[in-house]
Amino acid sequence: MSEKALRRGVVAVITRDEALLVIRRAEGIAAPGKYCFPGGGIEEAESEELALVRELREELGATVEPQRRLWQSVTPWGVELAWWLADLDHTAPLVPNPAEVASVHWLTMAEMDSLEELLESNREFLRHIRAGAINLR
Repeated sequence: MSEKALRRGVVAVITRDEALLVIRRAEGIAAPGKYCFPGGGIEEAESEELALVRELREELGATVEPQRRLWQSVTPWGVELAWWLADLDHTAPLVPNPAEVASVHWLTMAEMDSLEELLESNREFLRHIRAGAINLR
């Protein structure tokens, strides 16, 4: 690993029944058109929890409550990701920011697996759930 600190990001894992909240990334941002869990970069001196709350507000106009850290990974492009289980008021509308989010979806793990455009880090996360290494309950 280089002496330069890795960029850091946070990922929100939000469940509703058997579905997971997934976004499709807007054009003009990294990995445009790809499907993934919502989230984004952690700003300097910002905690993972505060970044999660801020990013969901920016991307979806949603207020979330971080519950617990589920997992950690590093993307192929060198971003260290913290994956957090979060609660969302399911009665509140999701309002995607068109600069960041092309569309919002509630998908089962099987439906996510079938997406050609799913980010590989998300596929790896699903594999860890299936292997029992991550518990969403």
